[in-house]
Amino acid sequence: MGGFFGVASNEDCVFDFFCGKDSHSHLGTRRAGMAVYSQEKGFAKAIHSIENSPFRTKFDKDFGQMKGQIGIGCISDYEPQPIVVRSHHGTFAITTVGKINNIEDILKELTGKKNLQFYEMSNGDINPTELVAALVNQKDNLIEGIRYAQERIEGSMTILVMTQAGIYAARDRLGRTPVAIGKKEGAHCVSFESFAYLNLGYQEVRQLGPGEIVVVTPEAVHTMVQPGSDMKICTFLWVYYGYPTSSYEGVSVEKMRCDCGAMLAERDDVKPDIVAGVPDSGIAHAIGYANHSGIPYGRPFIKYTPTWPRSFMPTIQTQRNLIAKMKLIPVHDLIQDKSLLLIDDSIVRGTQLGETTEFLYQSGAKEVHIRPACPPIMFSCKYLNFSRSTSEMDLIARRVLKEIEDEGKTVNLMDYVDPDTPEYAEMVERIRQKLNFTTLKFQRLDDMVKSVGIDRCKLCTYCWDGKE
Repeated sequence: MGGFFGVASNEDCVFDFFCGKDSHSHLGTRRAGMAVYSQEKGFAKAIHSIENSPFRTKFDKDFGQMKGQIGIGCISDYEPQPIVVRSHHGTFAITTVGKINNIEDILKELTGKKNLQFYEMSNGDINPTELVAALVNQKDNLIEGIRYAQERIEGSMTILVMTQAGIYAARDRLGRTPVAIGKKEGAHCVSFESFAYLNLGYQEVRQLGPGEIVVVTPEAVHTMVQPGSDMKICTFLWVYYGYPTSSYEGVSVEKMRCDCGAMLAERDDVKPDIVAGVPDSGIAHAIGYANHSGIPYGRPFIKYTPTWPRSFMPTIQTQRNLIAKMKLIPVHDLIQDKSLLLIDDSIVRGTQLGETTEFLYQSGAKEVHIRPACPPIMFSCKYLNFSRSTSEMDLIARRVLKEIEDEGKTVNLMDYVDPDTPEYAEMVERIRQKLNFTTLKFQRLDDMVKSVGIDRCKLCTYCWDGKE
């Protein structure tokens, strides 16, 4: 996914900037960067890998050396950023969160122009943030350039641009990702996560609307492009990605998860001994389920976080699976001969949850009932870097449908999206058997949307139902 934070202040902002960006560590696993502007020293930038240690330890030295009144930064699951650009707009720093699906088309268009070149990253790809900067530079001013970039990109793109005067903050056209504004005396901040600035003394001002572009200075926030009327914010922010203390569009992440768990319990008929959440994002769902059902909430396993926090995971999937297993430590007194009901935020590939279930059986569990907090994921996300799957066959639901197709049956995807069809029931049963769960029931899409409490037309549910 990726998360950003920026500050425009009349005083040195590096402490606020450093702490605010650290509060986004749960949103990225690969790269982190910070860029600041000082009236005395100009622009300065630092980018480090966070694959082998968390953000704070990698940037401690930079934090001690950097000075500036304006800063932007990003914790990313993919590209190194922010980047600093010199152009006819002057010098600016830029960072982005989103996904570009038409990179090749844009490259063909831009490389046909004179004096344009792009550097490849270590994996051979073009840095998407550099591509966005090139699009911005096609227009006569930054506002027109940002609008042009967002219009030209197929996918989604939220953009922060830092100049000597302030920060241009542009929420993506359909508001798939959030942008929150905070304020304290002599300073404003802009943040992906709404909680990131609260303990730094900032008060929430508002969240930007879809497609809105503002200029943030120490004194004010000026809207340069009014928000659009259509919104498709990512529902998975509430289900999984968002930190529990965040809220989006006025809806608390923690409350949504508790309500979501209660709705799972409302439709359930099993009577386990303990309800547990797969840490971290399944915990609030499980508390909601336990409170509604009256079944005790417990922790039959504990996640070891001192050296393996959620945000610190290798990018290689086999290593991620192994570490996910290593992190969960059993509490045998709560497992032995018990019937357990586990709530995880989702089932994507199924590998980790399958291994967790086997680990519980081996630790003495009598039954393991699984209740994912969202429907089966049927489509790879087109708009955000939710998963860098190379194929939809990485999704366990699609692998099961491929098996059904290989048996000679015609597969209509929409039949398997509808939770009231026999086709859906067959798919769920095959997933249950494959992962060796005692029972398996996914959250229904209508119940999940109801637990968010926002009009469905404003929510993106593409990964579950394929609707754009």
